[in-house]
Formats: sequence, structure tokens, C-alpha cells
Amino acid sequence: MLKSKWFKTVGTLALAGVLAASVAVGSVSAGLAKGSKFLGNIIAGQVPSNFSPYWNQVTPENSTKWGAVEGTRNVMNWGQADMAYNYAKQNGFPFKFHTLVWGSQAPNWINNLSAADQRAEVLQWIRAAGQRYSQAEFVDVVNEPLHAKPAFRNAIGGDGQTGWDWVIWSFEQARQAFPNSKLLINEYGIIGDPPKADQYIQIINLLKNRGLVDGIGIQAHYFNMDNVSVNTMNTVLNKLQATGLPVYVSELDMTGDDNTQLQRYQQKFPVLWKHPAVKGVTLWGYNENQTWTSGSHLVRSNGTERPAMQWLKSYMANNP
Repeated sequence: MLKSKWFKTVGTLALAGVLAASVAVGSVSAGLAKGSKFLGNIIAGQVPSNFSPYWNQVTPENSTKWGAVEGTRNVMNWGQADMAYNYAKQNGFPFKFHTLVWGSQAPNWINNLSAADQRAEVLQWIRAAGQRYSQAEFVDVVNEPLHAKPAFRNAIGGDGQTGWDWVIWSFEQARQAFPNSKLLINEYGIIGDPPKADQYIQIINLLKNRGLVDGIGIQAHYFNMDNVSVNTMNTVLNKLQATGLPVYVSELDMTGDDNTQLQRYQQKFPVLWKHPAVKGVTLWGYNENQTWTSGSHLVRSNGTERPAMQWLKSYMANNP
């Protein structure tokens, strides 16, 4: 029997208040992106004071990952997730829940349970997230299936007949829990690797054929982006476009000294932004000392903009 997880919740905002904060996405007015595509970023422990001049979509960096919410079994810490969600809703920014099922940053206690209890806990987690963030525009249902399979995957279908039954099960549960959201799959290592993109598309088509997936996430971190060729990027994006599903660049960053980073943005950002399959781009941090890897920031700690940010502002003004 599934027991309720609402009896002990850590956080400052009541569920009713979270849901009441929802506003129409069409009211987006801030940020550099002015057209139908969004240009977003992450929110971590607090909302950066300079967020809205640049960005108009929100993804929590860590606070909606299972291990962050339920590090102790049955004790749900929604505080930082509520903060990011409500900021997005109050400003009319699309919000993405990141992520439901992932082999990393899951709570450690899940590994000590029986298969039946693991399945029940994953289902409870998905339902709890769906109840609390029912108006999330996007949900990363499964993160990094090619690179970070969860240890508990056999409890939720394992490989099964398709080779990816655990992914299909996850999306089936997410479709029920998040009926108002677009369901996404998310993976790294795709933008610079056409054969890996083909493997990814095999999973995507299994989901698409069942009506379970609404978009494709590609992470585009610096370790893929810094040295990828424009030709390879276009090859991969065209492969993804052929699925008929929209593509969302979900975790973009590029590194380098001022001149190197500028050149990388000038050469590669337009490939992503202008491709017809890409419907939104989310960067993974932008303030100095607040990014997950050194050299990827766009705004210095004193508030001045690096050349890549100055260029990005100009580019977005001319390519809405």
C-alpha cells in the first residue's frame, strides 16, 4: 500500500499557494528573447538579482532532483524548489521540473529497499512532484538514460522487451502525474556525436510511438560544445528534427578566456538558436563563482558583462 508523503513537508510555501501562483506563459516580457523561443537559465539557492534582464525561463539547478527533495525517506524538502517555481510563475516564465528519474542524485536510501518498495517509492515521488508542480510547463522525465541508468531500474521495468521498458514506465507514470506539462527526455553527449544521437533517437521513437514524449532535451555542456564543429551540430540537429519533435537545448555552457568564449558563442549559439527544431535554449549558469565549471560564466562577480554576454545581448536584439 502506498502511504502518503504529505504528512511531513519541509518548506516555506503551502501547496495551495504554489498552485495559485500560476500565470499564463504568454505574459513573458522580460529577458533577451522576445519571440516564440525562450532563452532561460538555472536558479540555485536563491534567485539572482540580475536574472530577469537576461532570461525568461527557469530550470532549478538541483532543487527538483529527488535526492535534494527526499534525502531522508518520507521527509520532503520543497523549499528551494518552491522558490524557483513561484518566481517563474510570478514572472510568467516557463518552468521546467528537472528531473524525475535519473541514475545520479537519487536518494541513497532507495538502494536498500526491496524491488517492490523501490517501485512504490519511485511512483510516490513522481506523484508527489506532479501534485505540487502540476502547472510546470516542462518536465525532464528521464535524465541521461544512455549514461546514467538508475540502480533501481529493474524495479520499474528493467530493459524488458524494448530494451528500455524502465524509461517507458517512467513516462507512463509522468503522463498521469503531469497531465498539463510537456514531457521531455534529456541527455548529454548528443550534439557532438551523430552515432550517439542515433542511439538516443531509438529511445525517443519508442516513446513517441506510444504518445509519451513531447520534446527532446540536449544538454550541450562545454565538454561537448567547446570543440564541436558547426557541421556536426547541424547533422545532429537535423537527425533530431526528423523525429518530428521539438528540441530544447537544456544545459548550455561554453568556456574559455574572454576572446575564446566570445568566438565560441559567435560560431555556435546561432546554430542552436536559428535551427527550426529548437524551441528554447537554457544556459547552465551565468554569474561568476556560481557556475558548475570554471570559465563558463558570462557576468563577472562585479556585475560587468564578459564579451560573450555583450555579444549575446546584441545578437538577441537582432534575432528575436
